[in-house]
Amino acid sequence: MSQSVPPAQPPQPGPVDASPYAQQAPAGAPYPPQPGAHAAQPGAFAPPAPAAPARNNAVLGIVAAVIAAVVTAALYGLVIGATKHEIGYAAVGVGFVVGLAAGKAGGRNPVLPVVSAILALGSVYVGQLVGEAMIGADQLHVSFGELFFQHIDVVQKVWKEDADPLTFLFFAIAAFAAFSGAKKAAA
Repeated sequence: MSQSVPPAQPPQPGPVDASPYAQQAPAGAPYPPQPGAHAAQPGAFAPPAPAAPARNNAVLGIVAAVIAAVVTAALYGLVIGATKHEIGYAAVGVGFVVGLAAGKAGGRNPVLPVVSAILALGSVYVGQLVGEAMIGADQLHVSFGELFFQHIDVVQKVWKEDADPLTFLFFAIAAFAAFSGAKKAAA
């Protein structure tokens, strides 16, 4: 008696092979490609990777720090003029903002923390002069602009008379905050 052999059937998908993502892996690849992924053909054009942003640009960092110093000096002066007191947290903020701007814009350039500290010192000084001028203009019943721009020598003389050890502590705090802010922002 002869038995008949059934014709060869293609393999039926099992529970693992039923996935629509199951594909044949290219030779040498351990896993099949993801859906929609196209393997680069040898010799095919591949677009270049986007350029990394410049992270060591001292000029850009200094420009950003100068702008931040001017803005924070005005704000610090407004705070002093409005409260009629120097506020230590504001000096910390001035320094940190100047350093942050330099570090974010200029990167890890070693010049930036030092320049930031110097600019923060200038910013705190100008802010204190603005505050003195606001207070003096209020007491003398003249405009701020007249007192600050036409009689800056008088404003500086009053600042020197009002300066105490706390004033110089605010300078040190601002410089330290700018130096460390520039280092942290660049990291």
